[in-house]
Amino acid sequence: MEDYHTNCFKFDKKRDEIWKVIASYLQKYIPKNSKVLDLGAGYASFINSINASEKHAVDIWDGLIKHTNADVKAHIITCTNLSVLKKDYFDVVFSSNLLEHLERYDVIKTIDEIKNILKPEGVFIIIQPNYKYCKKVYFEDQTHKTIFTDESLSNLLKEKGFKIKKVIPKFLPFSMKSKAPKSKLLLKIYLRLPIRPMAKQMLIICKK
Repeated sequence: MEDYHTNCFKFDKKRDEIWKVIASYLQKYIPKNSKVLDLGAGYASFINSINASEKHAVDIWDGLIKHTNADVKAHIITCTNLSVLKKDYFDVVFSSNLLEHLERYDVIKTIDEIKNILKPEGVFIIIQPNYKYCKKVYFEDQTHKTIFTDESLSNLLKEKGFKIKKVIPKFLPFSMKSKAPKSKLLLKIYLRLPIRPMAKQMLIICKK
């Protein structure tokens, strides 16, 4: 994990600024009195930025602890076993760029674990590369293992008992290395566009 964060996923202060805009966009799906879990939280950019009554972050990388704000509880555990967390406890679980790093059977385990810790009617929000639009660059990250499109991931979630509430097949650019808007103002404008150029990541919002 240290090698991955050193070579492929380096800390970038600009990422925090970008995530503040994304979190602001997603806040309408996350009531401020929610208990929220960020799964595969990395540098904790999302969970630090969102407004919620109780905030948790999960990652297998112990460097997470150094990046979470004081109001965020960090858990150094795997997403395939969330048994240390309370059943039917969270209002919202969020994951960004997580599932593609897992083998198919671990994706299934992770979704089952998420369903277990979400309250009835709890919300699962996913930002994820959409293979339909990023085939040429998908495996430039050598840790990518599983392919999803907006249709295949939605179908899997439905098979696991989730109700799909919103799907945006082209939500964000593939990565911060792309030629995408990196200023807060440009990103705010970008997220308002009905058609988003260079978007290769999807947004899926579903309910337990």
